[in-house]
Amino acid sequence: MVTALVIIVSGVYQGAGDMQGIDLTSKAFETVFPFFDVVLTIIVFLFAYSTIIVYSYYGEVCAGYLFGNTKPVIVGFRIIFLLFIIIGSAVSLENVIRFSDAMFFSMSIPNIIGLYLLAKEIKQDVKEYLENHGLVKNSG
Repeated sequence: MVTALVIIVSGVYQGAGDMQGIDLTSKAFETVFPFFDVVLTIIVFLFAYSTIIVYSYYGEVCAGYLFGNTKPVIVGFRIIFLLFIIIGSAVSLENVIRFSDAMFFSMSIPNIIGLYLLAKEIKQDVKEYLENHGLVKNSG
């Protein structure tokens, strides 16, 4: 939100042409801080690096849960993860984003099915919670 405000207030979006994303952000902040492109490069690197670490951890835990928390599973996951990092750095950003979106969508499907199948139990648990915390009157 602050980034959007800076882009609007600085006015760099008006003459941006095809410029967008991080380039537009860099130009907007450079109107105030002359060498902000260096700072922004460091910030983006740290964000990307921390994201890779977190996704690696989440994926490793999930792989262990799904396929067994054994050394071959964990090592196999790490090798596959590293291969995808190499592939992701070589292909276009648009393809990486499309693949990531497709994977996040594919993870939502079993969750939505699970919520549908457990809807009755979830409704009962919410009702009990509300009654136990005095948020609704006991109906029975």
